[in-house]
Amino acid sequence: MEDCIFCKIINGEIPCVKVYETEKVLAFDDINPMAPVHVVIIPKEHIPTLMDVTQGKTDVLDAIFLAAQEVARIKGIDKRGFRTIVNCNKEGGQLIFHLHMHVLGGKKLRDVLN
Repeated sequence: MEDCIFCKIINGEIPCVKVYETEKVLAFDDINPMAPVHVVIIPKEHIPTLMDVTQGKTDVLDAIFLAAQEVARIKGIDKRGFRTIVNCNKEGGQLIFHLHMHVLGGKKLRDVLN
């Protein structure tokens, strides 16, 4: 979509600090981190919300969760622990309508997002 900030990041129109990338997903550091480690994982295909993942598109969920594992390893939080978050629609806290997952860690997370 032309005015989707995440699509612009995927297309290289907006820079990001890449953490991990495959043919299906891109992971990058959040510009407003809520924890010492805060990475956003997005599918390269524009899917507005979790509710828009259809039966034929569930491979994107596999790719996002596998990316979360790799991001945790890269950032050194895989053994210590981390939180993953997928917000869905306005009341669920979704601000950018391109499916994405937050990976947060680097401190005890009961202090974050409760």
